[in-house]
Amino acid sequence: MELVVLCGLQASGKSTFRRAYFPNHEAVSKDLMGHAKRKEASQRRLIMAALQAGRDVIVDNTNPTVEDRSAIIDIGRAHEARMVGYYFESVLADCAARNADRETSQVVPEVGLLATRSRLRVPTLDEGFDELWYVRIVDPAGLEVEPWNIETVANE
Repeated sequence: MELVVLCGLQASGKSTFRRAYFPNHEAVSKDLMGHAKRKEASQRRLIMAALQAGRDVIVDNTNPTVEDRSAIIDIGRAHEARMVGYYFESVLADCAARNADRETSQVVPEVGLLATRSRLRVPTLDEGFDELWYVRIVDPAGLEVEPWNIETVANE
């Protein structure tokens, strides 16, 4: 079993990547929960239920902090899932421009982007990932996935 964790600013390409690269994984995203209360608890329950049923899972949220990712990784480890992380290039100006091009109902307020950017920490293998990858948008329709290299991320 595999538990994939996506990390990056809003409008960095996470959901596009999820749909293109992981169509058979069960998608868990707070964005898909509508106005539900206690989204964090709901997310944990959905991840656990999928792993208990033997399904691969992908968590499609910003997951900006070590603490956010740690709760997910703990669940994955408890179910003996392979932990894979994808960090998305998160240049604020680029994400803000893509965000502005979204359908009105999908636009994240600028304050949300800024708040996430201030909390965003680059993931590390030490957090409990078995693999880490770096993803960037190379043109409006393409994504490039590279093996993890902290120097690449440090240049953002």
